[in-house]
Amino acid sequence: MSPITDHPLRYALANELHARPFPAVAAPSRAAYLALKPAKNAAGRDRDADWAHLIALLDRFGAKHPAPGATHYFGTIGRHKLKWESHTEFVTYTIFGEGVADRPFDAATFGVFPEDWLETAPGVRVTSALIRIEVREGDEGIDEDVRDWLVPESVAISRVIEDDLVIAGDFRIDTSGHMRFAVFARPHVGARRVGRVIQRLCEIETYKAMSMLGLSRARQLGPAMGQVDKKLRKLLGDMCQPGVDAALVLQELLEVSAELENTISQTDFRFGATGAYGTLVNQRIAVLREERFNGRQTFAEFMMRRFDPAMRTVKSTETRLHEMSARALRAGDLLRTRVDVERSAQNQDLLTSMDKRADLQLRLQKTVEGLSVVAISYYAVNLVLYILGPLEKTYGISKSVMAAGATPVVLVAVWLLVQRIRKHME
Repeated sequence: MSPITDHPLRYALANELHARPFPAVAAPSRAAYLALKPAKNAAGRDRDADWAHLIALLDRFGAKHPAPGATHYFGTIGRHKLKWESHTEFVTYTIFGEGVADRPFDAATFGVFPEDWLETAPGVRVTSALIRIEVREGDEGIDEDVRDWLVPESVAISRVIEDDLVIAGDFRIDTSGHMRFAVFARPHVGARRVGRVIQRLCEIETYKAMSMLGLSRARQLGPAMGQVDKKLRKLLGDMCQPGVDAALVLQELLEVSAELENTISQTDFRFGATGAYGTLVNQRIAVLREERFNGRQTFAEFMMRRFDPAMRTVKSTETRLHEMSARALRAGDLLRTRVDVERSAQNQDLLTSMDKRADLQLRLQKTVEGLSVVAISYYAVNLVLYILGPLEKTYGISKSVMAAGATPVVLVAVWLLVQRIRKHME
């Protein structure tokens, strides 16, 4: 029996689920994280440039290259481990090193990324972070360390994964330009679990930063949308005024609709991506299974207070934009109906006028027909008199008598002839 034929994409789709494995990070250790994206059209960026930038970093350390077309890489560069991922709009680099710096969150940790290599990056920095991973038996000293390392009023801290780890961060950019996250792992926690938590922290920060781009776009649109909304309300008010030229209002309304549709086409991707990234932020926090640490706010609470309102603003702007477009379309439909009705009335008046002109033409035609019968009969009588002229001498009939007798006959004959021709033409 012949073997079963596989779908051509079966293995590729199955392997996609395992394309981005979590790193294994043993505590104590440190990590430097970097996310890059082009300033414009990130989704349509030159991915070959991203690939060349990665290869340039690997070649500095003589590291092995990933397979062509890969979207993920994990390997050794010198004394560190490198994790690289390519996403729809951005690429991320995470470098892991053993041990922790003597000075917490020392900016020199980020020095594992060569300075001249950073200068040639095919994009701009979305976010970067320094992550410190320590081993702690209990909770002693964690509160004091977090208070010293991070901004107290912004700190989010929680126990995660059944209290296997404690994570903390303040989501503030430090003087070196980086975010700071602290991870305190219990001694029994394995390297893979630590790696998963670090990966989640990096994803939360990156997706949070990417989704906030939508807030910036929404704020930029605010004044312009206010002007368009004001103009739209005025046009809708003009529709209700008697004596207004509906065709002129419709033209202005079409211009507003075109402007709104253009704005929607330019913002649909950004707003859609913002919604997707916002959902991912909350999902990544949820899988950490947070528990409160010493009564402090958790990451979920931080996002609820600081992040969720921004996402609601973006959603509100997107909804308002679509509602304005729908309102303009409905008003346009109403105006088109009004214009059609007015044009129908004009056409009815035109048809009535044409009927009147046709009636006048018919009357004129009948009048002309009567005159034509008289004129033709006049010439016909003269012809008959020429024909009957010899009878005047032969029978002594005067010309006037012959004309009197011939005229009625000729008139009837001409009238019948004209009617016959008219009937034949009809």
